Amino acid sequence: MFDAKLRPLIDPPLNRIGMALSKVGVTANLLTFAGLALGLGGAFAIAFGQLAAGLVLVLLNRLLDGLDGAVARANGPTLLGGYFDIVADFAFYVSIPVAFGFLDPANTQAALVLVASFVLTGVSFLAFAVIAAERGEKTAAHGKKTFFYSTGLAEGGETIAVFIAFALFPASFVPIAYGYAALCVLTVFQRSALAIMQFTD
Repeated sequence: MFDAKLRPLIDPPLNRIGMALSKVGVTANLLTFAGLALGLGGAFAIAFGQLAAGLVLVLLNRLLDGLDGAVARANGPTLLGGYFDIVADFAFYVSIPVAFGFLDPANTQAALVLVASFVLTGVSFLAFAVIAAERGEKTAAHGKKTFFYSTGLAEGGETIAVFIAFALFPASFVPIAYGYAALCVLTVFQRSALAIMQFTD
């Protein structure tokens, strides 16, 4: 919901750093995998009760996720890079609720519901992208991407805000998780309504 509005603010500094990194030989894929390693490390830290360390690693993951795109824009994006980026993103997103489920068994049911909602949101996002590509449609709302990024109520920015809330208020994991899962499901309905309007010939 807020990602497209944040892009004009965050892209210029990221692009400057990305250009500098590309000049010294850093690749976008290297940053993607390094970011994934940090994100999964954050999930492990959370699972073992190290919430502050986990939060730092989560934020570092997001920084590298922004920088891999900036380096890709500097070098020229590739389809393989786009594939790795989206797979790494969803692997990271799923790992954090799972980590909180390991942290406290009382969180398990809410964590499962949230992961299921992430799967539904991801499927709707990717299905929309595939059909949009078949129709030759493009959008720059989320910056230059290797495939079509459809806007939704629950996007990356909202997800990270929720993960930060989990780390800062772990006792409130269950209600926050259920609330965000509901927003993810609403996003699926919203994206489906958009598909009906956009893909009905």
